Amino acid sequence: QPGLPLKKGRAGTMTHDYKRHGTTTLFAALNILDGSVIGRNMQRHRHQEFIRFLNAIEAELPKDKAVHVILDNYATHKQPKVRAWLARHPRWTFHFVPTSCSWLNAVEGFFAKLTRRRLKYGVFQSVVDLQATINRFVKEHNQKPKPFIWRADPDEIIAA
Repeated sequence: QPGLPLKKGRAGTMTHDYKRHGTTTLFAALNILDGSVIGRNMQRHRHQEFIRFLNAIEAELPKDKAVHVILDNYATHKQPKVRAWLARHPRWTFHFVPTSCSWLNAVEGFFAKLTRRRLKYGVFQSVVDLQATINRFVKEHNQKPKPFIWRADPDEIIAA
């Protein structure tokens, strides 16, 4: 049930009968060169799901390309089975960066756009309904992706 309509001076609300139907985890890989996104919904955010997501990316990417993955320091990304997967896939390189790093801001921008345009005021009757909405958004995004453009001056970054 949607909340009351927004108007000046009134914050967004939820009704007394709001019911949370569940959650989903979205794993997303942003291709910095062309702006496209590979996204997968999973029930949980553990190393098993992360490895399944890596396998999905591996299946979609050209075999002759090196893959550099920028990750935060989340424990799932460093789990021994994930490291073993990485050892079996030599074309992959993981780069661990601080959570507030600019490289992560690119994919966080995608998540923010998803939230603003599809999720914030959405009404979802089930987790499947939520996942379908997310998947539609990813598909629509990939029809006209925009590449990530680095605007910072590398010399200023190095000097800092």
